[in-house]
Amino acid sequence: MFAVEVYAAVRRFVFVEGRSRREAARVFGLSRDTISKMCRYSVPPGYVRSKPPERPKLGPLVPVIDAILEADKTAPPKQRHTAKRIFERLRLEHGFAGGYTVVKDYVRLARTKSREVFVPLTHPPGHAQVDFGECIGVIGGVRMKLHVFCFDLPQSDACFIKAYPAETTEAFLDGHVSAFAFFGGVPLSILYDNTKIAVARILGDGKRQRTRAFTGLVSHYLTGTALGGRARGTIKARSRDWLNIPVRTS
Repeated sequence: MFAVEVYAAVRRFVFVEGRSRREAARVFGLSRDTISKMCRYSVPPGYVRSKPPERPKLGPLVPVIDAILEADKTAPPKQRHTAKRIFERLRLEHGFAGGYTVVKDYVRLARTKSREVFVPLTHPPGHAQVDFGECIGVIGGVRMKLHVFCFDLPQSDACFIKAYPAETTEAFLDGHVSAFAFFGGVPLSILYDNTKIAVARILGDGKRQRTRAFTGLVSHYLTGTALGGRARGTIKARSRDWLNIPVRTS
């Protein structure tokens, strides 16, 4: 299997430089079939089945399992079938002679396909997101960890970043001022992670008590107030919260 770097080089040669696949095969010393595969996939795809696995014993009973899983969607959680319970029913009610593993694997795949795995996101213009990241930098010949203030406009993918020696309140405030100057204005809203720089406490009713510094930032740039609320786990990690801050445009 070829390394990802080879895939990247071939794809850049064909799609960015506009060269032919025939020429790519000659330059990289690869077959044309391999070049075509690299053009289809951005990374090595690994083994891909040409057809679904055969289940000679389970196959005729797949509709029965699907019906059980469909009925479980409207049943109370404690009354829903486990894979083991489905296996037992297949043996008792339908004379299933296969093993438990094949049933368990099918149930797991069927439930994964029916579960919502992502939520399409839309980013209207005029909205931003702010967070800190980390990177390694060399300053004066000294290798050190830097904390990077990231101000992103998802709708256009425009971003502003500025590195600081530490993730402090001063860096948080200076990052905003620098980003507003860079973009030449203030967005309609900013989405914040629940950083301790902005949120002093999360109260019992879920409301956020803002820090004094963040309140000052809100007071200077915003016409509204901060609204705290839990994001869905498919949008942000399940245990993290965000603040949606409406800000003025002039």
